Amino acid sequence: METKLYNMQGKEAGKVTVPENIFGLPWNADLVHQVVTAMRANMRPNVAHTKDRGEVRGGGKKPWQQKGTGRARHGSSRSPIWKGGGVTHGPRKQKDYTQTVTQQMRQKALLLALSRKYRDGEVIFIDSLEMAAPKTAEAKAVMSAFTKEFKGLAKAKNAALIALPTRHIPTQKSFGNFSNVSVETVGSLNPVSVLSAKYIVIASPKSAFETLGKKRVVKAAK
Repeated sequence: METKLYNMQGKEAGKVTVPENIFGLPWNADLVHQVVTAMRANMRPNVAHTKDRGEVRGGGKKPWQQKGTGRARHGSSRSPIWKGGGVTHGPRKQKDYTQTVTQQMRQKALLLALSRKYRDGEVIFIDSLEMAAPKTAEAKAVMSAFTKEFKGLAKAKNAALIALPTRHIPTQKSFGNFSNVSVETVGSLNPVSVLSAKYIVIASPKSAFETLGKKRVVKAAK
């Protein structure tokens, strides 16, 4: 499989041969859904926490005597039926949302997501993408050069995910002021980040193919 290779000016710089074992895999919606759901659950922060009647402040003294007042019996003003009392069956931090997903499942889901993006024409290959210094204006010029052909890059959110072969601080800082663009290394790509962006911009494809080629895909037994 061959596709267009662009330069930073948005002009075609040749062709690049795309490996079928990375960008030619058949879609498996069940596996991708399972992996993405599990990864999102594992990233879920467990912050919701309510106090029960034993944790709220106050309530040490009995509100009034047991008998003789004509009112209902109460042992503590921190009871759940009182204002300011504890909460019954509220969310607790002890709840565990994590789900198990194997490394092979996660790696295959990543390649499936890349293959789906490639078939939909949402993968852009750039021969090199490195900024000499952190310059937002230069980064904006790069994005503008591709906007004419790839209209989705003008989205307000999640327009593109730029995958660099290695970590490059000036380039990452150059795109740091864009709310619709995120930058990662190829080695840190995951199914959630790939599917969350409209376009995947892969810089230095040959180096990226070497990294992605190490992802193991287990074939189902016949």
